[in-house]
Amino acid sequence: MSFDRGKEPADHGSSGDPPQSPSRYESQKRRDWNTFGQYLRNQRPPVHMSRCNSNHVLEFLRYLDQFGKTKVHLQGCIFYGQPEPPAPCACPLRQAWGSLDSLIGRLRAAYEENGGSPESNPFATSVIRVHLREVKECQAKARGIPYKKKQKAIKGGEDSSST
Repeated sequence: MSFDRGKEPADHGSSGDPPQSPSRYESQKRRDWNTFGQYLRNQRPPVHMSRCNSNHVLEFLRYLDQFGKTKVHLQGCIFYGQPEPPAPCACPLRQAWGSLDSLIGRLRAAYEENGGSPESNPFATSVIRVHLREVKECQAKARGIPYKKKQKAIKGGEDSSST
């Protein structure tokens, strides 16, 4: 398996069209891919992308928490379960679940665009899906926000979910 480092996206437009600048999504995906590659290269010993697995991805997500801006109350905190606490506390800042979910989506796509096979994609494993679900549930409980699975709409146009 070969991975192209810093590969420019292929031009899928018709020939003769001036090249368009990449979309915001494509730019973010390339930035995320480069950041993850740098993270792997900084490991001791360095990890080549072809040897990357879901454990490296989990470590990367935990590493990113130090740059988070979302207050996640710990169970012992007096504000645990309160969506809008009245005062500051010492609970840690973390990456928000939605940011991590989006990041994993972009990295999953970038992995395959850069030569990785879908079968070996470390960003698409059940371990990563379970981790994201646990982060979502933990953050929801800490903020007192119930996340409910959306229910299918009932025939007749009525939606049974009350979100």
